[in-house]
Formats: sequence, structure tokens, C-alpha cells
Amino acid sequence: MEILVPSETSTESFDVVLIGAGIMSATLGTMINQLEPTWSIGLFENLDKAGQESSSPWNNAGTGHSALCELNYTAAKADGSVDPAKAIGINEQFQLSRQFYSWAVENKRVADNSFINALPHMSFVIGDDHSKYLQTRYEALKPNALFEELEITNDLDTINEWTPLVAKGRDASQKVAASRVVSGTDVDFGRLTSELTDSLGAAGASVNFGHKVQGIKRSGAGWELTVKDKASGALKNVKAKFVFVGAGGGALPLLQKAGIDEIKGFGGFPVSGQFLRCTDENIINQHHAKVYGQASVGAPPMSVPHLDTRFVDGKRSLMFGPYAGFSMNFLKSTGQLDLPLSLRPHNIIPMLAVGKDNLDLTTYLIKEVLKSRAKKDESLAEYFPEADGSKWELITAGQRVQVIKKDAKKGGVLQFGTEVITSSDGSISGLLGASPGASTATPIMIGLLSRCFPKQFAGWETKLKDMVPSYGQKLNENPALYAEVKAATDKTLGL
Repeated sequence: MEILVPSETSTESFDVVLIGAGIMSATLGTMINQLEPTWSIGLFENLDKAGQESSSPWNNAGTGHSALCELNYTAAKADGSVDPAKAIGINEQFQLSRQFYSWAVENKRVADNSFINALPHMSFVIGDDHSKYLQTRYEALKPNALFEELEITNDLDTINEWTPLVAKGRDASQKVAASRVVSGTDVDFGRLTSELTDSLGAAGASVNFGHKVQGIKRSGAGWELTVKDKASGALKNVKAKFVFVGAGGGALPLLQKAGIDEIKGFGGFPVSGQFLRCTDENIINQHHAKVYGQASVGAPPMSVPHLDTRFVDGKRSLMFGPYAGFSMNFLKSTGQLDLPLSLRPHNIIPMLAVGKDNLDLTTYLIKEVLKSRAKKDESLAEYFPEADGSKWELITAGQRVQVIKKDAKKGGVLQFGTEVITSSDGSISGLLGASPGASTATPIMIGLLSRCFPKQFAGWETKLKDMVPSYGQKLNENPALYAEVKAATDKTLGL
């Protein structure tokens, strides 16, 4: 076995360093390169390709989260009513991402528009109570411009026209309901990430795969990173004026190493998952939709079941899941010590409090981990009654590290969503959390730019509006502008 001997440490300097080659870093890097073309950018990724962890289409829901079908964004209140505000907000955010995608296609930042496909988004529920809820949700969302295309039915024949796999073989006496928006999308975030990263390199950024960031510390007004070239074993000292930690589940330990006060009290709760992936092309070709159902009691939002058409590198596929599980690693490519090594005196109390207050989640995860393959097939049959389990293979999905944060009243709370952590001087920022994640990368990164570069931001707004024309406006409150923006992005993206 060859023994690698580290060579003499070299030093590199950049205006901006991006840690991790996922959709967040690819989006931020592309924006900064457009806003400040003279700024030097260095990107360091532990793996040998871009978009291989949470941005991978096999690890990511790929829905193009716009709250068209995801019922967890419109949970019923105690009185049965539905507040559309969160769904509207998420849809607004995805509209910004769509505009950024359109700009990327027009400006050759990606090869073409094949990373995104038109695909109906559906919600499907079973039983009287859930059917009543879906009707209430429909009535809350339908009057809004962003949801004007929403349809609803409780007729099994109509559901059969929309999505035959869900309807065929179903007991006609069973009460069911479905809603649909035809103009939904499927996004191959792995492909999009890879192409944006390639174009970033072509524009002059230093893109380094197989490079692991081992340390990060203050250096004057900026930062100094210790980076290991995994192939040669050589170490680099990398200096940066600004650092973005877009390392998915790996962001928490890196921000802890940076020692910023703002990370204190934060912890992470990793949730793993599995999907069933269909192996029969005939079945795959009978389904053309993303069909989302209701989450089980105690289940995290990322575990909402869905029978899901998706396109990976141009090839159509069909998946069902996810089946949640528990693993202590924060990334698929890291190890079981991630969770215990993330414990700090400042986050132990929040993490213990979350454990105490989320016993239903713990119970749910235990049941999911113990669920047999036969039980997994039974869950599939709830959405695809004629499913043959032998024509589906079990695959492992990506890791999601849910945010745990300190709370004055409860000690700690478990947060499902994303959290941007930024140092007080704005010189380092990182993203924690999961869904809706990739789909809202554009507005998240615009918000980060505003927070970290307050002096430059006002001067960037013209270029930002070139990338995202509706920036600063609410499309739901301006139907004419929404129609204009949607028509333009539909044309460019081939939707």
C-alpha cells in the first residue's frame, strides 16, 4: 500500500471561499461572479463531483417545492381552518428560483433547460376527514394568483384520468380526494448544480474536488482554512475575506470549528431515509405526476409519502417513499461519530430538551427503522393498489440534519426548515437544515448577500433584477406581473 507523505504546505488567497459543491454554493458562487466579476472565488468539495450529497436527484425530493402539493405547508389548525400564508410564501420563493434558472439558461450558465421538466403536482388523501381537509385547503389557496390553476376532485374516474396507478384496483366505496396543478415541475438538482459549478470554473473560479476542509479559524478581518488534498495528502492554507459553508449536514461541525458566537446553542438531529425505486419501465411510463399524501402522526415533514415521477439525467423514473430512519452521520459520505462529535456544552441542553419534547418523533423513527420490506410494500400499496413489490428496489436516500436551536421557554426546539447562520461581521455564513432547501436556494442566497454585504448590496440590485426580474415584489399580489413572469420563464425553460 502506498503511503502518502504530505508535501510542504502551500498558501492560496481568495475574496470568497465556498465550502461544498451543492446547489447552495453553486447558486451563491454564480451570483457573486455575476455581481462582482473581479472577485476571486475558491470552491472546495470533499467528494470528486458536484451535487453528490443532498443535491443529488436520488437524495433529494426534486419536486421544485412550490407548495402546490405538499400538504405539510398547509396544516389544518385546531378549528379545521387552513392558513395559506406559508404555502404562498414558499411558492413566491420558488418563483424567484425559476427566474434564476431561466437567466442561467439564457446566459449559458447551464448547457440547456433539460434539468427541469413540466410535471403535474398532486395531493391525494383517503378518508372523510382528510377529504374535508383537502377541500378546505383548496378553498384557502384557490383565490390566490399563485394557486389559480388548482383543481380538486373526489371522483375516482377523474383521479384515474389524472394518475391511473393511484386509481386502478382501488375500492370504489373508499372515500378519496385529490387536488392537482398541471404546471408543476421536476428539477434534477444534481444536474443543475454540476452545470452551474462547471460554468463557475469556466468563469475563472478555482474549483477543487477531492479537497476536505479540516480546519477554519479567524485570520485578521478574514479566515484561514486548512484544506487537505485527499489524492496527494498535501495540505493547503487557504485565506479568504468571506466564507460560505454550504456543506449540507457538514455545515454544523465546520461552523463550530470557526468558533463564531452565532452557532452557540445550535445542534443537529440527523434523519436518514429510503425510497422504493421502480424497475419496470412499463409501470414507470404509466405515471406522470408527483403525488403527495398526508404524513403519519409524529413524522417529520421530509417523510411525507409521495409516488414521484422524476427525471435523472434525462431518464424518467418512478419512486415511492421516503421511509424515515435514523443514522448518526450527518452526510452519506461521513461516519457515525458525527452526532456525538457535534455535542458542545452550549447545545447539550437544547438537544436534551428536544429529545424530551419529541417522543412521538422518536417513536415514529423506531417504527420506521423496524419496518420490514413487506410493511414498506404495504405503504406503497396505499398509493398504488396494484403494486408488485418485486418490481421495486430499495435505495438509500440522503441524510437530512434537522436544526435544533436553543429556546428561552422550552430549552430547545426542533426546527424543520432552513436556518442561515451568519457572524456578526458578515464574514462567514452557513446554511443549516433541510426542506424546502434546494428549491428556495435563490431567495436564500439573495438574503445572505444582503446580510453579509450590506455596503455593496444596494449597488447590486440592478444586476440582481437582471437575474431575478420580480425581486422585491410579491407576485401573488400582482397577478399581471405573475402572468408575465410565468410566461417568460415557461418559454425559456421549455415548460
